[in-house]
Amino acid sequence: MIRVGINGYGTIGKRVADAVRDQPDMDVVGVAKTSPNYEAEQALARGYDLYAAIEDRSHKFAEAGIETAGLVDDLVAQSDVVVDATPSGVGAQNRALYEEYDTPAIYQGGEDADVADVSFNARSNYEEAVDADHVRVVSCNTTGLSRLVAPLREAYGVEKVRATLVRRGGDPSQPNRGPINDALPDPISIPSHHGPDVNTIFPDLDIDTLGLKVPTTLMHMHAINVTLAAEPDAAEVRELLGEQSRITVVDEHLGIEGTGQLKEWALDRGRPRGDLWENCLWGESVTTEGSDFYCFQAIHQESDVVPENVDAIRAVTDSADAAESVATTNDSLGI
Repeated sequence: MIRVGINGYGTIGKRVADAVRDQPDMDVVGVAKTSPNYEAEQALARGYDLYAAIEDRSHKFAEAGIETAGLVDDLVAQSDVVVDATPSGVGAQNRALYEEYDTPAIYQGGEDADVADVSFNARSNYEEAVDADHVRVVSCNTTGLSRLVAPLREAYGVEKVRATLVRRGGDPSQPNRGPINDALPDPISIPSHHGPDVNTIFPDLDIDTLGLKVPTTLMHMHAINVTLAAEPDAAEVRELLGEQSRITVVDEHLGIEGTGQLKEWALDRGRPRGDLWENCLWGESVTTEGSDFYCFQAIHQESDVVPENVDAIRAVTDSADAAESVATTNDSLGI
């Protein structure tokens, strides 16, 4: 069994912990938190050993009546691999800790790419992360774009990608985020950071991205235009994308018109926390004009990187190849 520590038990960390626990070849050693909040209480309620992430603040857990199993150093020392799910920028600061204990680490897309030996997407470059000491799972948006681009490149070749990303202002648990009543170019300069981030997975890909932020918390929305090297019809492309295990092609008959109904659909299907681990791509939107392909897809920012983290664990421990890992992860999560 691969012993996995989770440093950071927030939006991503708690989801990764549950996903790791569901794997037949992994155990959760424990999770680390900076403060004794409701997520710390829930970690214990779910049976995870809890570790204090900051020594100077560890006494706050005892004062709150929350038992800890030690400091984050103890967690790292006991783990075969650590998933760092701390806020952006903190993972880079933690790298020295992981190196001190010679423990491989997996970082999140909020970190700069140079924090790791390789940026990772299971569908696109799994093999590059095998036996790596430091791997960065790319952001939710980059994950969604990479999953879409990979099969298109393989089947038809890609000459150019243009993507407009309409991004949620914040997660449901982030009341301090905005905008409240506005639509903001974010950034105003072009391209947004997403295109260069996709290039960490596909270095030779010609891609331009534009970003906006809007007052919603549910999901991101992508408007995609890809110029292919071939001229397939829409039905052929729709079938190709429908064959991808982490792309859900949303059928027209379901009557799902937006991200609110997608989340309701996930909840009705019994998905934990209403999570949508897959790209949600509207089948009706798949259109081709000559060599140009168009579609809309929605990306659940809280959960689409979760299966990627699980696969990255197997890659850095060289415990399965890409096909085996993806199949195991999908089966265990119900993807």
